[in-house]
Amino acid sequence: MDTKLTLSFDQNVVEKAKKYAAANNISLSRLIEFLLTQVTSKQYQSLEDFPISDWVSQVAEGEVAYKRSPKSSRKDLKDEFFNAKKSK
Repeated sequence: MDTKLTLSFDQNVVEKAKKYAAANNISLSRLIEFLLTQVTSKQYQSLEDFPISDWVSQVAEGEVAYKRSPKSSRKDLKDEFFNAKKSK
């Protein structure tokens, strides 16, 4: 059963991913589903260990940087979410 999911990506990444998907005769939704299936099917120590990371680097604009923030409290996360919504 398919479930709708709303995601936000950089516009350049989306355009490149759409071209990639079209060139490989697959919908963008199925491409993302495939990537998520792959990344969640095994225990990877980091995203760099994931074999598709080279593809992600090619699709992404510039060098890929993974940012990890310290664990935030539930209130901090909620405030960040609502502040982001207000700034749009």
